[in-house]
Amino acid sequence: MQQVQARRQPQPQPYPQPPTGTARGHFPSRPAARLAGLTDRAGHLADRLAPRASAERVLDLTLGTALLIATAPAVALGALTLAVRRGPGNVWERTPRTGLGGRVFTLRSLRTRWLRLDLLSRLPQVVRGDLSLVGPAPLAPGDPRAAWPGARQWRQELRPGLTGLAQVRARSGMPWDDPALLDQHYAEHHGVVLDLAILTEAVRNSLRTTTGRARSTKAHLSDTDHRLPGYSRVD
Repeated sequence: MQQVQARRQPQPQPYPQPPTGTARGHFPSRPAARLAGLTDRAGHLADRLAPRASAERVLDLTLGTALLIATAPAVALGALTLAVRRGPGNVWERTPRTGLGGRVFTLRSLRTRWLRLDLLSRLPQVVRGDLSLVGPAPLAPGDPRAAWPGARQWRQELRPGLTGLAQVRARSGMPWDDPALLDQHYAEHHGVVLDLAILTEAVRNSLRTTTGRARSTKAHLSDTDHRLPGYSRVD
């Protein structure tokens, strides 16, 4: 009888072994699985919201900071001069502009073009990330150029620039130097090399204007980049 009862006693079950692996369904506890899910979501959200670091952004930070430090005395002197002549309320011009990702920001500029202090006064916004040293012209919210076919996407992906390809080529007199075409070309080919070429041309133009020399109508950046197929001088 004792032998029959011994046979009927339930046998102890072995403890379940914790699953192995790193997949979300293989975590040993629900809190760990929730933590993994929150981490994944935070990573995806950061990838969508935070702009990825690039060589162009590094150029903006390094060169932009150096230019900001070097030109700060001139900008401060210009602001003081404007305040004395026109009054404190007429020193800065503030206009809304559309930036990276469609975000609207306030563009601040000195109300003067003397020595291009209006552009140099925007350098703090380059360091902050509202602007880039080189990029398409900053447009006002609702500007119809931002809604042109193909322009909506790349204008969302690029910061507007302190200067740009359209700005340095605007007075070249070439028939293909349409600002919209030049902005489109920059969006398709932008990079550090092109940025440095545009910055060099912008400095040359400023020096020519400052020294009073007439600006040549011939463009210094490669004209063939923007010519239509089959273009000739006869056309």
